[in-house]
Amino acid sequence: MTQTVNPTTPHASVGKSTLRQDAPDKLTGRTRYAGDLALPGLLHARFVLSPYAHARIVNIDTSAAEAIPGVAAVFTSKTLGMALANSSSRAQAPLAQNEVYWCGHPVAVVVGETEAAAEDGAAAVDIDYEPLSVVIDPVEAMQPGAPLARTRSKDEVSEIAGGGAHAAVSEDGSQAEEPKEDLSENVSDTTHLRTGDIEAGWREAEVVVERTYRTSSVHQSYMEPQSITVAPSASGHQLTVWPSTQGLFGVRADIAKAINIPERQIRVESVPIGGAFGGKFGLHEPLAGALAYKLRKPVRLVYTRQEDLLAGNPAPQSVITVKLGAKRDGTLVAMQAKAIFDSGAYPGAAAALGGFILASTYRCPNVDIRCYEVLTNKVSTGAYRAPNAPQATFALESTVNELTQALEMDAIEFRLRNAFKEGDPTIDRRNWIRIGLVECLEKLQQHPLWAEREKQKEAPPELAGWKIGIGVAAGGWPGGTEPTAAACRLETDGTITVVLGTVDLTGSDTSMALIAAEGLGLSVSSVNVSHDNTDTMPYSGGTGGSKTTYSMGPAVLAAAQDARNQILSIAADMLEASPEDLEIKDGNVNVKGVPGKNVPLSQVAAASMRFGGQHAPVYGRGQVAVKNSSPMFAAHIAKVAVDPDTGEVRVLDYVAAQDVGFAINPAEVEGQIHGGVTQGLGWALFEGFSYDENGQLLTSTLMDYALPHSQDVPNITPLMVEIPSASGPFGAKGVGEPPVVPVAAAVANAIADATGARVTHIPMTPERVFTALNSAQ
Repeated sequence: MTQTVNPTTPHASVGKSTLRQDAPDKLTGRTRYAGDLALPGLLHARFVLSPYAHARIVNIDTSAAEAIPGVAAVFTSKTLGMALANSSSRAQAPLAQNEVYWCGHPVAVVVGETEAAAEDGAAAVDIDYEPLSVVIDPVEAMQPGAPLARTRSKDEVSEIAGGGAHAAVSEDGSQAEEPKEDLSENVSDTTHLRTGDIEAGWREAEVVVERTYRTSSVHQSYMEPQSITVAPSASGHQLTVWPSTQGLFGVRADIAKAINIPERQIRVESVPIGGAFGGKFGLHEPLAGALAYKLRKPVRLVYTRQEDLLAGNPAPQSVITVKLGAKRDGTLVAMQAKAIFDSGAYPGAAAALGGFILASTYRCPNVDIRCYEVLTNKVSTGAYRAPNAPQATFALESTVNELTQALEMDAIEFRLRNAFKEGDPTIDRRNWIRIGLVECLEKLQQHPLWAEREKQKEAPPELAGWKIGIGVAAGGWPGGTEPTAAACRLETDGTITVVLGTVDLTGSDTSMALIAAEGLGLSVSSVNVSHDNTDTMPYSGGTGGSKTTYSMGPAVLAAAQDARNQILSIAADMLEASPEDLEIKDGNVNVKGVPGKNVPLSQVAAASMRFGGQHAPVYGRGQVAVKNSSPMFAAHIAKVAVDPDTGEVRVLDYVAAQDVGFAINPAEVEGQIHGGVTQGLGWALFEGFSYDENGQLLTSTLMDYALPHSQDVPNITPLMVEIPSASGPFGAKGVGEPPVVPVAAAVANAIADATGARVTHIPMTPERVFTALNSAQ
């Protein structure tokens, strides 16, 4: 494995704020996405969605739809003929067969010559349903005798969308066999995390607090909806795919499995992705591939915004009870929790990950956490920026603040006393490596918003009568890893092309260009990043989980250093010097200490790429398997104003300290923090799916599903803490997940500081805040 460069040494490229390479095209509207491609003979697909949350399909009549001019075909699960139509995988069996599991479950798909024809056809499909019992609340769904959300097969497994793209959490196999709980078959997965003796912990505790919290299902709300275009070859036996996805190789594998052809017959092209946040790790790609393969014509499937809300894969709802016990001196001695995650219609809510997050911020000798994944008649869930961490941290950090109040102890002092440090044992029987949680908390402690918080609580004139509060919260993300490869190619003009298999998501290409430029000794303007397609690009897993720079960066650095060595070897022959005496600077290879003795990189390239050339072409390779993750932590302060007459909450100021390891592109790191905090404010105050008792989604449009607007986002001050990773490039860690994690808890704690009322359900809407205010009186 390539050794990372000492982050304390001066750098020419990394560590400098750099304009994103994709910015000009995106800002001017020139970028073209998966739904923008114009192909001859393109057909358009449209879903027929179930209006029932749970029902038996009695009959499907497609004749009226097929008779509409411009409708090319109508398919059901029985007529489309996907290879794994009976699979328990939602992606491999995307159309309901005999039973619909949620309101919005696709039952049929209409393919038209125009979008209008497809929509008309979808409206004409006649389906007879026999309604079945509906279960919506996950707590009720767990109870013995509860109605079953659906029939299930024995081979179903619980796996979060994107598989290992998100976090590395070890299973602890040392736990003894336990008596089986009496639970409904709707419970698709259970996990029990524990260490020490919880009963002994309660006996030792002098102060105990306990609360139950609820969070809502939250949509990723990316700007570009789920989109894909698939075109067959002239023979019809090969497919070219343009997906809006976070994992190109995953798309190839999923489509190949769905239509039962070799992966080599599928080429997935890299296209810009208009946002994802974990929601684009595989959902509709097998269906689109099957349509194009069946019809032998190009097909485009682009969700409407309503379809994305009804049939996407949002973050799961949760119900979490946390009980904490501490000594009078503030030492945490007992932690017990019951975490229920609503998986919707398919397993995959990763309840164990939520439990791991609960146990991964503070030292506690006695821990007992039970996690449950529960099926209900709702859309199945997927990943969303730090999957399950915002929910778990909202519950944990709210309870921590309750405990500090009972102890009459400073909220940051308590956290510093109990925060995990290097060498402390983890809940899964490992040990924490060097982490920056303490340093983040210390940054907050010194910031004027906290150090002078009593001065900050005077309401400005325009908010006369409002109550001002300041809250703090901390949280983190374990991080993930994945083997990766990259290549660096010297071009004839002396520039470098970096070839990757990742997707350019939130400026990751620019970070890779900076890493390559640093490794080569070039300016970043001389480095171009290319993705090519799955036929030729080096391997990479899914882009996301705060592991892209962390896992791919070392491969890029290795490829750049390999290319550099090849360049110096060729130049040494041309300059009659030793490679050790050469350096690359300003597009030339120079002999150190000998002004004017150099050769341009373009001449090095020419010497290796011409008829009769004497040198092999420069093609650097890097293959890396980073084996250990580098956990990331953040600590936040929120200043809020609360209107006691209405329950309205305004966030007035915000500070976010985060351990980033080493900021490859500081401007982009700050941008990630700004974006994560903004999304966290959505969790805290605005966003959430709402269902009626029949399972009808009441927030199925953006008129009903509330998102934060620009005026709802306060001044956000990022504070970057750099505790270098031993494995990341130049000491870098992932940065995308942590900024969303503590936000809801920080806002809730600020509301409690302002009013004395504890809001335990997010989003903390004015109605919920007003109710809490009146309950506290």
